[in-house]
Amino acid sequence: MAFRQALQLAACGLAGGSAAVLFSAVAVGKPRAGGDAEPRVVEPPAWAGAARPGPGVWDPNWDRREPLSLVNLRKRSLEPGEEELASRLDHYKAKATRHIFLIRHSQYHVDASLEKDRTLTPLGREQAELTGLRLASLGLKFNKIVHSSMTRAVETTDIISKHLPGVCRVSTDLLREGAPIEPDPPVSHWKPEAVQYYEDGARIEAAFRNYIHRADAKQQEDSYEIFICHANVIRYIVCRALQFPPEGWLRLSLNNGSITHLVVRPDGRVALRALGDTGFMPPDKISRS
Repeated sequence: MAFRQALQLAACGLAGGSAAVLFSAVAVGKPRAGGDAEPRVVEPPAWAGAARPGPGVWDPNWDRREPLSLVNLRKRSLEPGEEELASRLDHYKAKATRHIFLIRHSQYHVDASLEKDRTLTPLGREQAELTGLRLASLGLKFNKIVHSSMTRAVETTDIISKHLPGVCRVSTDLLREGAPIEPDPPVSHWKPEAVQYYEDGARIEAAFRNYIHRADAKQQEDSYEIFICHANVIRYIVCRALQFPPEGWLRLSLNNGSITHLVVRPDGRVALRALGDTGFMPPDKISRS
């Protein structure tokens, strides 16, 4: 009986965490009521209730893969044994660690009017070579490379892939650059239209939910995956994965060709091992354009 009561309490806690994360996604792109100088006050929806965790409270079910949340308790018998429930939980429990390497594309021609013409500069091509060499030197068995479909990301991937022969590549529109959420504090030199936050924000949030999560229960060995995309996307993903306020994404800065390393443990805990690392590049090869 005590065991079942503990599970019920845990389930309530997971439900509270779920409400908080879903609310954070709903709030993406919410425009300010006044000017830039006005503080942003975000009120939780009525359905979130008092279950919403306070600041600094880790939601163990942030990726919706907490085993207890995946067990359909309604299909259980009225008095299931502890062994039966433990077996069901084990069926959904992750066993491997995911290593996620987020690579920002190299320097490119920013003045080109068409996206297809925003190709890498000569320096950008050198940066991609250095990043590829660095990844290869780690001696890891990379499982795949997922990259943005934008020209600068594709070209960066082409160069990096030469140093990682045999690693499969997958292109996706989800990782394209955009405006993930209105930054706080705002900046004067970059103010997209409000609609851009709604369009890009939904897509980038979808990329986060699709690619950033604990390993599948069927995965037996640790995985090493590379995602080659853009600064805004990476910064937003880092904030969401660490459960930091996503509005703070613009406070982070990433160099071209930099490596950000996230680790997702089987229990759902997330660690940031490197953020925008370019220590492998000579100082005269570093840029942030």
